[in-house]
Amino acid sequence: MKAILLPVITLTLWALLGSSGFGGEARSAKVGEARPAKDSLGDEGASKPIDRVDFENDLIPVFTKAGCNTGACHGAAVGRGGFKLSLYGGDPRADYESIVFELEGRRVDLARPEESLIVLKPTRQIAHRGGRRLRSDEEGAQLLLSWIKQGVGHETRRRLKRIDVAPEQHVAEHLGSSAQLRATAHFSDGTTRDVTRWTVFTAEDPSAVEIDSKAAVSKVLRRGRHIVIARYLDRVVPIELIVPLTDSKVDLAAEPRRNFIDEEILESLTTLGLPTSPVADDATFVRRVTLDLTGRLPAASTVRAFLGDPSPRKRGALVDELLGSEEFSEYWTLQLAKLLRIRSQREDKQGALKYHQWLQQQIKGDVGYDQLARSVIMASGDSHENGPANFYRTVDGPREQAEFMSELFMGSRLRCANCHNHPLDRWTQDDYHGLAAIFARIDGGRIVKTNPDGEVIHPRTLEKATQRIPGEQFLSADVADGRKELASWLTKPGNPYFARAIVNRLWKRMMGRGLVEPADDFRATNPATHPVLLDKLASDFAENGYKLRHTLRLIAGSATYSRSANATPQNKADDRFCSHAARKPLEPEVLADAISDVLGVADKYGEEPAGTRAVSLFDPRTKSGTLDILGRCDRKASCESSAGPTGGLAQKLHLFNGALLNGRIGAPDSRLDRLISAGRSPMEIVREFYLVALSRNPTDEEQRLWTERLEAMTSADKQRDFLEDFVWGLLTCNEFVRNH
Repeated sequence: MKAILLPVITLTLWALLGSSGFGGEARSAKVGEARPAKDSLGDEGASKPIDRVDFENDLIPVFTKAGCNTGACHGAAVGRGGFKLSLYGGDPRADYESIVFELEGRRVDLARPEESLIVLKPTRQIAHRGGRRLRSDEEGAQLLLSWIKQGVGHETRRRLKRIDVAPEQHVAEHLGSSAQLRATAHFSDGTTRDVTRWTVFTAEDPSAVEIDSKAAVSKVLRRGRHIVIARYLDRVVPIELIVPLTDSKVDLAAEPRRNFIDEEILESLTTLGLPTSPVADDATFVRRVTLDLTGRLPAASTVRAFLGDPSPRKRGALVDELLGSEEFSEYWTLQLAKLLRIRSQREDKQGALKYHQWLQQQIKGDVGYDQLARSVIMASGDSHENGPANFYRTVDGPREQAEFMSELFMGSRLRCANCHNHPLDRWTQDDYHGLAAIFARIDGGRIVKTNPDGEVIHPRTLEKATQRIPGEQFLSADVADGRKELASWLTKPGNPYFARAIVNRLWKRMMGRGLVEPADDFRATNPATHPVLLDKLASDFAENGYKLRHTLRLIAGSATYSRSANATPQNKADDRFCSHAARKPLEPEVLADAISDVLGVADKYGEEPAGTRAVSLFDPRTKSGTLDILGRCDRKASCESSAGPTGGLAQKLHLFNGALLNGRIGAPDSRLDRLISAGRSPMEIVREFYLVALSRNPTDEEQRLWTERLEAMTSADKQRDFLEDFVWGLLTCNEFVRNH
C-alpha cells in the first residue's frame, strides 16, 4: 500500500509546496488539470485566441521538427541525459508520461511555465547538450509554453487519418530549379490543416537534393529521379523529384507497346529523357528467356531451329513452350524453395524432401500463389508426411516466424518494430508482437500442432501480447488460433502487400532488379521505381488467379523484356528504368548446370544419383565443392541479398585453375572428346561450342581469329590443347557467366 501511495503523496507535495530542482517553483495547479487559455497561436503564427493545445497533434510534431525525438537524440533506445522520448513520436502516451511525471514532475512547472525544464532546455536558456532546438520567440516554443499554461492536458480530440503532399511528383527542366513543398493533414473529425512548417522533409540522397527546411523548398543538384520523404506524426510520404538525364527530348511514340508494362515503362523513359536500346536479336532472346524460365541453356538444336524459324510469332510460342516444360517446374520450384528457405534440419532430411516435393507439385499444377500461401500458413501435422508443415520448422520462435512470414508474404521488414515502432513505416510494436502472438500458439516440432497456452510478452506492457493482424485489428480473446484470420486477410483481393510482394520478385527474377529494392523492404520511404506499374502487375496477378505463369508470360512477352543489354551513350547510366536489359549473373545452381551441359560431363552432388542437376537439389546442405565455390545460399536466412555467383577471389581462382573446369574439359567422353573422336574439324568444334555455350554463331571477326590461330597449330595434339584452352576461355568469359 505504501508503494502505491508514495508517488501520489510526492506529486501532491510537489504541486502544493513547489520543488527546489531545475525550474522548480511553487505550482498553483495540478498536473494535467485544464486551465483556461487566454491566447495561443493559430495556423499562420499570429497571436490570437485558439482552441486548447493538443499534445499529440500539436506538440509531437514540434519535437519531431526540432529533432528532439530522433535516434541521435532523446529518441535513442536509452534516451539522452536521462530523458527518453519515443522514436519520432511513435508512442505519444509514453512521451506525455516522460515529460509530465518523470523526474518527479520537474520538467513542467505549472506555477511558472517559463521556468519549466521542457522549455528552458531546448531554447537553451540553460545548458543543453543538444544545443538550441527552439527559439523562445517562435511558434514551437510558444505552443509548448501555452500547453503548460493550460495545465499540460493530454486529451486528443481528433486522430490523424492521412497527409497529402504537393507536389507528389515534380519534373524540373534543369538542374538547380526549386520546388515548393507543402503538406496537408486530414483528421478524423473532418478538418484539414496545413502542416508544412511542422513536416520534416528529408532527401533520400542529400548529395542529390538540397532541402531548405525552414522554407520547405527543395533543389535538385543531380540529374535523375530522387526521393524526398515527408514525415508528419507517424506518417511518411515520398515525393518524387525528377530532372531528365539528358537535355534532348526523346520521342518514343514509335516504340512497340505489347501490353501495359510497355506503356508504363515508356512513359517513365519519356519523362526521364532516356532513349531505348534496340530489340535484342533472336540468338540473345532464345538464350535469355530459356535461362530465365527454366534455368537451363537452350540446346544447340533448339537454337538452330529458332534462328531458322521465319515466323513473327516464334518468340511468344517459345515462351509458351518453356512455361509448359518440366524444366520450368523444376527451376521455379528452386526459386520458391529459396524464398521458403527449404533446407534439411539437423539429422533430418525427410521433412525438407517432402516440402520440396509438395512445392514442385504446386508449381507443376499451376496452383495459385494465394492457395500456396494459405496451405503453408494453415499447415499442421507430421512434417515428414505433410510438406507445408515444415513452414513452422524454418525458424526458431514465434517472433522469428513473424519476421519470416512478413518478409516472405508481405515484402515488409516487420522486425524493425520489435523494440519500438518502425521509424520508417507504419508498423508498430503492437503489430510485431501481435503477429508473433498468433505464431506463439503453434508448436513447431516434427509434429506441428496448436498450443492454446502459447504466448509472447509485449516488451512495452510486460503483459501477454494480443493476437493481431498487422496494421489492421486485434483478434478477439476467444480466437484460439489466429492463423485462419491471418491467411484470409493476407490473400483476400485488395490486400496491399501480398500480390505486390510476389510480382515484384517475379519482375526481379526476369529483369534483374525489382521495382522495389530490396525485395523484402516495401515501405513508403522506399517507393517503387514505377509505382503505377507495380500496382497494375499486382492487380492483374490477382485478377488472373494469382498464377505465376500468367505474370511471367506477361513480362516475357513485353517489348521491355526484349530489349538489348547493349546500352547507348545516352542510356548507359540507367540501372533501373529499363531503357536496356540488365546483365544478370547466373545463379550458382544455374551456372553449375550450364558448365556441366557445355562440357558434357555431369557434376557429382553428395549421394545423389549420377546426372542429378544442381537446380533440382532439395537441400542446400548437399555436399558439393562446386556449389560452395560458386556461392550458393544456405537458406538459413533470406537468399535475396546473396552476393551472386561471380564475385570473390576464391571462385575466380577456382574457375581459372581448379577441377571445376580443368578436370572435365578434355576428360574421356566429354563433349570436346566426343567431337574430336567423331572427326569434326577444329572450326566445326568452335562453332558447336559457341552454339552450346553462348547460343549464337561466331561473328565474322571471331571466325577469322579462331581460323588463324588453329591454322598455326602444327599437330593434332597442339590443336587439342588449343581447343581445351578455347573451351576454358569460353566458360570463364562474362558473356557465358551472365544472362544478357
